[in-house]
Amino acid sequence: MSRSVQSDVLVAGGGLAGIVTALECLRAGLHVTVVDRDTPERLGGLALWAFGGMALVGTPEQARMKIPDRPDVALADWIRFGELAPTEHLPLQWARYYVEQSRPQVYDWLKSHGLKFLPAVNWVERGLYGDGNSLPRYHVVWGTSRELTRCMIQALRQADTDGKLTVLHRHRVVSVDQTAGVVSGAVAINEETQEAVQLSAPVVVLAMGGINGAEAAVRANWPADRPMPTQMLNGAHPFADGKLHHFVADQLAGRLTHVGEMWNYAAGIPHPKPHFPGHGLSAIPCKSALWLNHRGERIGPDPLVTGFDTHALCQRVAALEKPYTWQLLNWRIAAKELAISGAEHNPRIRDKQFFRFLFETLTGNHRLVRQLQDESPHFLVDASLSGLAHKMNQLTGTQDVDPDVLQATADAFDANFCLSDKLHNDDQIRRILHARQWGPDRLRTCKPAPLQMRGAGPFIAIQTQLITRKSLGGLQTDLQSRVLDAGGQAISGLYCVGEAAGFGGGGASGKRSLEGTFLPGCILTARSAAQSIRSGRGL
Repeated sequence: MSRSVQSDVLVAGGGLAGIVTALECLRAGLHVTVVDRDTPERLGGLALWAFGGMALVGTPEQARMKIPDRPDVALADWIRFGELAPTEHLPLQWARYYVEQSRPQVYDWLKSHGLKFLPAVNWVERGLYGDGNSLPRYHVVWGTSRELTRCMIQALRQADTDGKLTVLHRHRVVSVDQTAGVVSGAVAINEETQEAVQLSAPVVVLAMGGINGAEAAVRANWPADRPMPTQMLNGAHPFADGKLHHFVADQLAGRLTHVGEMWNYAAGIPHPKPHFPGHGLSAIPCKSALWLNHRGERIGPDPLVTGFDTHALCQRVAALEKPYTWQLLNWRIAAKELAISGAEHNPRIRDKQFFRFLFETLTGNHRLVRQLQDESPHFLVDASLSGLAHKMNQLTGTQDVDPDVLQATADAFDANFCLSDKLHNDDQIRRILHARQWGPDRLRTCKPAPLQMRGAGPFIAIQTQLITRKSLGGLQTDLQSRVLDAGGQAISGLYCVGEAAGFGGGGASGKRSLEGTFLPGCILTARSAAQSIRSGRGL
């Protein structure tokens, strides 16, 4: 081993949680080393590419929209939707901490750094039966998560006034050292030269993300009582492979919990310009699109509709005969409702082009629809349903979609509109009408109309499949973000933050997230760890 680095705090991972931890420790005057596997321009991890939605409680934006949100209301929603049992003490503690502290520790803190939020609060994950978010609380960072991440990186650089920050890019922490039962540092490997580096530090903070970037790890931890698709896309990153989690569990007796709980999405498409093999984009399915199986038949008897229960959508899609589904819609629906999650495909918000964003919201995002038509072979457009069926079969190399079946599927839905709207009898239409009662959703959801309405074409079919995203489980931590062993005791000097800790407690969300809890969860766990580290050093 030819190189060594010494610091007060070692942070393993350069995502949002790791950056915030390092920032707060630097501000306390500590020497900090950050070890990140990626290249310098990709410091920030997945947060650099994320959309930037945050579930926040009791904000001025909610007050302006007359949303009577309170921590006790949010906590009840959280526990009910996540199906958290009374015996899950640490996840429950973190859930309570989140709803009580998301305003001062996340919203106010980010505002103090100059970040802003869009004025409209969105209503996502309402639950299939009203058992999710009982109120709108999904806030969008103006500039997307890319702006958030760059702001934090800039603050990190500014806090390094006297050379107390070391950042090792393209390095991976492979083991954590202990001396007499106390953490004393770690070993990292330079992934370009394969040189081993000894990192000496009395405090090690694990911020390496989750396991959902490695399909083998996803499959190994998939719950046995839930259907698993034969194919899936990667919406995380290959570096999120879970290896350091298992080192801590196997060698340091850290406790891994809820590892089988994952926040995947049901409607991924292959990235037209992939950053790595299997890279997928998470489409936000249009509420007005018909969700079809591989034969072009509408999935039922309860139709699949996005925005209510992502966990349930994933299970139903995974249980189908083939590992892909079809979204059937028209250009009118796509222009108003279609979206792709992340900063990359939301340039108006990402680049803070307010008037262009407003124009596209009001007139339709035809730019995105055309982009997907040009770039993605999984985004099919045709003037007729029979022509669309032909293209669907060409893509799959099968004759699964009978043009007559596709036509009958569209006709059956359109029959709802043959009589007065008082005679609609379709659960998808009911959910659409419910969504349109909320102003921000009304702007992005079409008024129900026949799929074959004159002037609404051409027709569109999007082939989608399940895409991995976030780990809801991880290393168990207390409210100070200290890693706990199997006996519930803190491992001296070892902390874990963000997704690696299941966003707190080894699984604060339980089986379902209220959506938008991940970025704030990274910030909350990171700031908690930094506070504990400072307190432990008498700072």
